[in-house]
Amino acid sequence: MRYIIIGAGAVGGTVGGRLAEAGQEVVLVARGAHAAALREGGLRLRVPQGELTQRLPVVGGPTELGALRADDVLVLAVKTQDSEAALATWGPAPVEGGGTAAERLPLVCAQNGVESQRLALRRFRQVYGVCVWLPSTHVEPGVVSAAGSPLTGILHLGRHPHGTDDTVRRIAADLEKAHFEAPVVEDVARWQYAKLLSNLGNALEAVTGGLAGDERAEALFARVRAEGAAVLDAAGIAHASPEEQRAVRGDKVTLVPLDGVPRGGGSSWQSLSRGAGTIEADYLNGEIVLLGRQHGVPTPLNELLQRLANASARERKGPGALPVEDLVRLADTVGG
Repeated sequence: MRYIIIGAGAVGGTVGGRLAEAGQEVVLVARGAHAAALREGGLRLRVPQGELTQRLPVVGGPTELGALRADDVLVLAVKTQDSEAALATWGPAPVEGGGTAAERLPLVCAQNGVESQRLALRRFRQVYGVCVWLPSTHVEPGVVSAAGSPLTGILHLGRHPHGTDDTVRRIAADLEKAHFEAPVVEDVARWQYAKLLSNLGNALEAVTGGLAGDERAEALFARVRAEGAAVLDAAGIAHASPEEQRAVRGDKVTLVPLDGVPRGGGSSWQSLSRGAGTIEADYLNGEIVLLGRQHGVPTPLNELLQRLANASARERKGPGALPVEDLVRLADTVGG
């Protein structure tokens, strides 16, 4: 199989780089300065074993590849706010032997949140979800860092909305050869919703600049997460417990310092660091807000973080524009 990584940033670049290292055929999809750097110097993947450079084909869209191959796997790794545009671009792409990508090729959604696979299923017949446990960073064009050891990440996979098949098992087998654990599960959404609760802290980390080690931020995150858990319970949405997640993770993905790589933050923190102009809060905190409104559960803290994160991205503020104590005061004002 050939893997086409649509969005070769932190997650996509790491998955693509590790698959290429393991001998898989990989194409990277990128744009702007990142695409230029990838073409000029290759993908520089910084991992605990050192810096790996992969010289891989880089395209901006399907037309540069011509007709797609029947054995292609599309890996959607853009932020959710960019999913619709990517799906509209790649869905109609022709495939050798007839038909389109949307009709014939598997699409794997390796993203935070739960919305992209729902968007994808409107166009693609074969959609697969991934619960992404993959600590990785992309703030410099051409460079991606992944500090996990001994495994780079754990990627639960399954067909969306549920089930498994031979295709997802083949994809998982390739990932298992590439420094990942890749359990194939019947209900991948149960793992994704558990990850969503963890991702509710992304906006908090981005707007304040940090989370770990700050007791005030951690206490606020506990309130935000509890609000999210209450919403999922009200909606009857199953999610893996923290205990189950810890049992699966164990010490398989332990962060280690990387030479020359400063400590950064999660995906939303990175979006603000790059000045991307958009952020995924609408599909993380905003997912909880949506479900809360549908099921009559107040979500003031998630609404607050969604609004503040969007404002920071829109105004192109870097991480840490709002001191933690100011955010805590705002949170106490709105309640929750």
